[in-house]
Amino acid sequence: MGKMQFGVTLPQIKRTWQDTRAAAEEFDRLGFHSVWFNDHLYGVPMPNIGIMEAWTSLAAVAAVTSKVELGTLVSPIGFRNPALLAKMAATVDQIAGGRVIVGIGGGWFAQEFEGYGFPFPPLRTRLEQLDEAAELMRRMWTEPQVSFAGKHFRTQDVFCEPKPARRPPILIGGGGEKVVLRLAAKHADIWNNLAVDQDKLEHKVKVLHEHCHALGRNPHTLCVSQQTMVVIGTDSADAAAKKQKAAAIYGGHMGPGIAGTPDEIIDTVRRFSALGCSLLIIEFFGRDTREPARLFAEKVMPAFA
Repeated sequence: MGKMQFGVTLPQIKRTWQDTRAAAEEFDRLGFHSVWFNDHLYGVPMPNIGIMEAWTSLAAVAAVTSKVELGTLVSPIGFRNPALLAKMAATVDQIAGGRVIVGIGGGWFAQEFEGYGFPFPPLRTRLEQLDEAAELMRRMWTEPQVSFAGKHFRTQDVFCEPKPARRPPILIGGGGEKVVLRLAAKHADIWNNLAVDQDKLEHKVKVLHEHCHALGRNPHTLCVSQQTMVVIGTDSADAAAKKQKAAAIYGGHMGPGIAGTPDEIIDTVRRFSALGCSLLIIEFFGRDTREPARLFAEKVMPAFA
């Protein structure tokens, strides 16, 4: 089993920038691998819920942290021209000193596309756009100038200067087995399994590896991440009470999640590791997510150091 790394989502919905900054600085101090924003323009599931925009927030977090990597789960290609997104990511990576991970996907929340006046084409078209975007962005980060003539996107001798401090890893998220997992095998450095598909991880990894072999890629060059809610308690009674409260609030929206005492969570994470997962992206349950994060960092993370 490879080393397990732990990322954590940042407060973003119905939170202030001060909340976000305090959490980011604490997660950085606690030794988490990465921090993440979701890239929605509307709160989910209700569009009138306040939510901070991902990439402007990510730039601000880059400036107040020093070690954690910084990513999006995930940026719909239809929100921003991918050449512009490549330039934005390069700039944030300069601010961060080489810590940006660019998570991309096809998008799914039609209401926010339509509300902002963005086209929301059929899924097949959105995935074609994802395919082109991943290629274009990687080239813009690594080549002096890029001319690209795709079905959906074009550039003409485009410059992306300054280049990112490192070539940002590309994360592709989603569970579609015929197309999305093939695109991950083709383009991604990280494939992220959705929280709702947590119980299907073993099967999804098998399909992902089949796509890698078909494309002539060593599947072990592709990191697997699992997005999950974590409900952690100091003891069995505390964990059970928090799990019951989380179920009442979220239902099945965040998938089965991981819940229990630190020792129980260690056992569960080891099972994920055995299935080939090497990055856990955590949504901690709690109003102030710094509290469960501290317990997790103290009691769980040392078992995977």
